[in-house]
Order: sequence, then structure tokens, then C-alpha cells
Amino acid sequence: MRWTLGLFALLATPAFAANPVCALPGPTAMPGNGSPSRIAPASIWAPRPDGKASGTTLPSVLAAVPFAEHVASAGATVTDLSAVHGLPMIAAKSGDQFMLFEVTPDGEAGVSGVTIDLSLAQLQSVAGGNITDIGVEHELHGYFVRSGQQFQVFYATPDGKGLIPGVMWDASGHDVTRQQVSEIPGAIPTVEVGAADSRRVASGQTLPLLEKATYGTIGPSSAPKVYMFIDPQCIYSIRTFQELRPYAEAGRLQLAVIPLSVLDYEDNGQSTRNALALLSDTPGQIVPAWQSGSVNNAPGPEASALLRKNMEIAQAVGLRGTPMLWWQSPDGSVAHLDGVPTNVQQFIAALGS
Repeated sequence: MRWTLGLFALLATPAFAANPVCALPGPTAMPGNGSPSRIAPASIWAPRPDGKASGTTLPSVLAAVPFAEHVASAGATVTDLSAVHGLPMIAAKSGDQFMLFEVTPDGEAGVSGVTIDLSLAQLQSVAGGNITDIGVEHELHGYFVRSGQQFQVFYATPDGKGLIPGVMWDASGHDVTRQQVSEIPGAIPTVEVGAADSRRVASGQTLPLLEKATYGTIGPSSAPKVYMFIDPQCIYSIRTFQELRPYAEAGRLQLAVIPLSVLDYEDNGQSTRNALALLSDTPGQIVPAWQSGSVNNAPGPEASALLRKNMEIAQAVGLRGTPMLWWQSPDGSVAHLDGVPTNVQQFIAALGS
């Protein structure tokens, strides 16, 4: 099985919950009727809920750097990788996941990327008029660069000799880059939530509503059906599918895979592009295409509408992140799980299969 995940998508989705998810971004994630939807806020590593420090020791050179202190306060191990083009570079690791950051000159933010030896002048000569100046934040000048339908934000290093392709986060976990590009048409793919399904639905209405989504399946129709909302780029969606696939192939459940777009705020719109590609396939090809990494075909004429409907349904059932699973229990009640099942065998047993 081949999964085509970009490096940034892998590094930018840390989670510390028992059932990890790829969380929805903050208030502007799923706008509807002119007002933002208040869903799970995005952060890099959120501080501990008890407000106490984690006990992680920072290298002495980073002890007074607010951004590094924020990352360490949640339990990540922070390593000083020395300065690159005049900016401190750090690695933050928790478990088997890590992120690399260039710390801004004021120490109050970091850019999740690795500096490349390319000057702004060189970039301008290549990109021509496809560069938009997005201003200065935390003493770094940012530039929004388009290449066809793709785009990337670069931050110029203080010495003028390098560029950092990535997303800037401040010491509170706020996505600074998203705010900077929010006024650029098409920079943040928008999937609006319609009024009809934007309210939370009652439990008895959930499964009929999920059946209206566009999805692909694996497993026999005679087995208990589990609906799974996924972001094609989400490592936890991939992990859950990998764990449940053998049971679907053995006839223990039918897994209905519903593509969404959740991680655009971290992967520069790749989630939307991949979801649109999957929804351009026939339902019978959605799961095989996701498995094989065939998620880069041009979107079909109905793909945007199908994605919008899937997002509306996800909003209606209270999506907080991916994966999210729904099923009918043997007693007839409707159950759901946010994130990766902690015990897959118990999960399968709960289906009554």
C-alpha cells in the first residue's frame, strides 16, 4: 500500500489524546451564514490543561525564548539545532513525531519549515508577478507565491540570503500565516456550511444523514456498517483505515470512507485538492484511489458540490477532527468515536459482528 503524504503533513499533526485526531482549525475553519463556527481550536502543542509546566528542560540558549517555552510546556523535547541564516533552528519531538522550526527574531513565534538557500531576488526572478507581499510579522517578511493552482508562503531570513517555506505559529499556538493570507482570493479553500444541515442533528437522524454523504466502501454490505470521516492527508485517518481494513476484508464490517478537507490550514490546501480528486472518482474507486495515492487527478465538475455536502453533514454531526466513526450498536442505539480506536478488537466486538 502506498500513501502519498507530504513531509509537512506528517510533521504538522501532533496529538497527545488517547484517541488522536487531525483537529479542525480554529474559528474560521467552516464558516456558515457569515459567522464562524466555533470548533476545536488549532494549535501546535497546546499547554497542559492544568496550567503546569511539563518538566521538560530547555537548552539554556532557549530558556528565555517564549516560542520554545510554549512548545516545551506541553511536554515536547526541544533541541537547539543552532542558527541558520541568523535564525535559531529548533526541533520539537513528542513520541515518534517531530517538527522543525525556525524561531523568529523576536522569539515570539516560529516557522514550521527548513530554510532553503534561495534569495528573495532569485525567487522573484523565477516567479515573476506571482508573488504577493503579505507583510511583516514577528520581524519576518512574508511572501505568498503561486505556481498554477499550487501556492506556498515563504518568509525571508534577516540576512536576505534564504527563504523559509512554511507556516508561522506564535507562542500561543495561533496560525499567523493563515491570518496573513486570509484576504487573498483562493488562498484558504472555503467549504461553506449550508443552513439546512449546519445545526446538530438528533441521534436518530444521524445515520440517515450520513447515508446522504458521498463515500466509498470496503467490506460486504451484509456486515455492520461503520461510517468514517477522513481527511486524505490525515495520518490518523490512515492509521485507523489500516487497522480496520483487515476486518473489513474478513467480512466483519463494511467501512464507508467519507472524504473531507480538514488540514488545509497546515498543508496549503492539499487536503482539499486530494478530497476533490477522490470525490471525482466513482464511489467504487474512492477507497482504492486513497490506498494507492491516486489523489492528484483533476477534480470533476460535481466534486466541489459533493465535498461541500460532505462537510455540511460532518458539521451537522459535530465533527471535531478526523477520523470520526459512526455506527449502529447491536441494541439499536447510535454510537460514535472520535479518533483512532484504542483497542480495535473491542471496537469490532462492539459492532456485534
